[in-house]
Amino acid sequence: MNRIDKKLNEEGKLLSIYFTAGYPSLNDTEKIIINLEESGVDMVEIGLPFSDPLADGPTIQDSSSQAIKNGMNSNVLFEQIKDIRSKVSIPLVIMGYFNPILQFGVEAFCKKCSEVGIDGLIIPDLPIKYFEQNYKSIFRDYDLYNMFLIAPQTPEERIRHIDKISNGFIYMVSSSSVTGSKNTFDSNQLAYFNKIKEMNLSSKKIIGFGVGNKETFNKAVQYSKGAIIGSAFIKHLKLKGINSIDEFIKSIRK
Repeated sequence: MNRIDKKLNEEGKLLSIYFTAGYPSLNDTEKIIINLEESGVDMVEIGLPFSDPLADGPTIQDSSSQAIKNGMNSNVLFEQIKDIRSKVSIPLVIMGYFNPILQFGVEAFCKKCSEVGIDGLIIPDLPIKYFEQNYKSIFRDYDLYNMFLIAPQTPEERIRHIDKISNGFIYMVSSSSVTGSKNTFDSNQLAYFNKIKEMNLSSKKIIGFGVGNKETFNKAVQYSKGAIIGSAFIKHLKLKGINSIDEFIKSIRK
């Protein structure tokens, strides 16, 4: 069983943390993953930095730019995490844009993911039909899940289709804007959460974008299996460094 499915089938609500590989410093990647598991995080999304991250807000954009300046790229990332499975057991997902994966070679990228123990990918700008026609079989061959995103403006027909073809979970984007933590959800977001909940989708949902503190995490998991925190965690890393990871996680789950 894929580690993502195993985690989704466990009791309780899931906390996933996103961070940008190679940030704050180039060689922090492995230590951040290990510290996150030790702090009780259920899943980690490793951000592959890209020079034009259209869906990301300023915090993740800045971390991505710094990571690239630090020297991070796909080859460096795979080298850094080649032994990660001897040190952590939680699901690991790479989240990134399609261009670096295409440049690396899609099958070669999937093969490397399989070799180092990555469980799935989230590629926001990879069209669903293009994935189904060209890459679905490759992902299946390497036992990799590809998680799709839905947002408030996503038509119901498309949501139903994503639910039908999904492995793992559906990434439920909380708003139509870019990434970035907030202190609360507004009435439109809560109406959207209710709408998706009432659709009774068969796939588990994890809410991301706008989740950044205990209040928003607790509210998000009322409508989903779990929530993803990215920008708020990256801000914490910038302010307090990687040795304060446990402090951040406790502030969410205390």
